[in-house]
Amino acid sequence: MTQHTYRQLLKIEGVKHCISERDTKRPLEGSLALHTGQDPEPIGSNRREIASYFGAEAYFVSALQVHGDHVHEVEARANQGWTEVDMSLKADALVTNITGVVLTILTADCVPLLIVDPVHRAIGAVHAGWRGTQQEITRKTIETMGRLYGTQPADLIVGIGPAIGGCCYEVGEEVVNHFRAYPHAITTQNHGKYLLDTRQINAQQLTSLGVPPEQIEISPICTACEHERFFSYRADGGTAGRFMSCIMLE
Repeated sequence: MTQHTYRQLLKIEGVKHCISERDTKRPLEGSLALHTGQDPEPIGSNRREIASYFGAEAYFVSALQVHGDHVHEVEARANQGWTEVDMSLKADALVTNITGVVLTILTADCVPLLIVDPVHRAIGAVHAGWRGTQQEITRKTIETMGRLYGTQPADLIVGIGPAIGGCCYEVGEEVVNHFRAYPHAITTQNHGKYLLDTRQINAQQLTSLGVPPEQIEISPICTACEHERFFSYRADGGTAGRFMSCIMLE
């Protein structure tokens, strides 16, 4: 399965990560989502393919994402939500300091973030749609890592992944009003419509906490512009497909 990576995260010893890409040669074009009503058998095949990248000893955690701000700490080496949807695990961010556990996030326009604390050896994975961004789930994830692991924002390396960009993400006033504090991320259109850049908003939330800008790598890929390469809910007219961002401490 074709995979995308972050340059800065590749430099960190003992951390393995990847972002799956759409692949017409794979079943269901490489979708990895069990919760969207597609046939679970080919989804399972795709998940086994990406699991091979992390090795036979890895465990995988995939939460049911609900566009909220709950941060879940993974405390054991066990598969959760990997072979079937786990209704008991509803969260939009996962954190751990346990080796051999792969944290996963599913997206198709929303912002995926992979977070590494190389000092205290901890990681996080965040799903930030506009609702999660408005609730500052990225900030809450880092604060949770600070409380649990002693994480300091200045030490963090963060990858902000492919997502619908400020070039394509058109929203109405009812959405944009939540983000008036981020004028650089808003472009005014005609007839009460706006273009919103949620990647830039999440990046500003990171820097406001003290994460150095040079330690934040923002993917330039807009999923709507490049929906042949990444699933896009908007560009594909409500696709059931999702790509996956994954990270593990070795």
